[in-house]
Amino acid sequence: MVTKKVETALNEQIALEAASSQYYLAMASWAETQGLEGVASFLYTHADEERMHMLKLIKYVNERGGQAQIPALKAQPQKFKSVQFVFEEVLKHEILVSNEINALVEVCLKEKDYTTHNFLQWYVSEQIEEEALARKVLDKLKLIGNDASGLYFFDRDMGSLTGAEANAGNEKA
Repeated sequence: MVTKKVETALNEQIALEAASSQYYLAMASWAETQGLEGVASFLYTHADEERMHMLKLIKYVNERGGQAQIPALKAQPQKFKSVQFVFEEVLKHEILVSNEINALVEVCLKEKDYTTHNFLQWYVSEQIEEEALARKVLDKLKLIGNDASGLYFFDRDMGSLTGAEANAGNEKA
């Protein structure tokens, strides 16, 4: 059974994962309207992955005798400056999520909820991968600079990266 403090912290994480999914969904929609089908596909997959993270938390809270709270969703931005800006935002957001996961782990340790602490280790590992992926994408974008043909190939590669990343994410969930 989870304590009230742990339940509250888990519900806050549920809200953050839901917001993450919506944020990446908004980015995907924008990319699609810019003709960036590969980037859009990557971001749609990423949005789905964040939703799965949320669902995993919801099920965990309920199975442990708590009550998962389904959050209201806030409107997300609809326009973005550039593809590089999008992925800079992705990295900043993933760092935020990592910090929140770490804070959640700290609550579990203070509450001596070692079961939830163990459950959260998957999220800790996942965040390392999420941040590394965002950095990798940004490194590629920095190499491209303002080269339109480079962006074309980047977009194409992002579309092919989606399948591999989606399969890797599904195996872990």
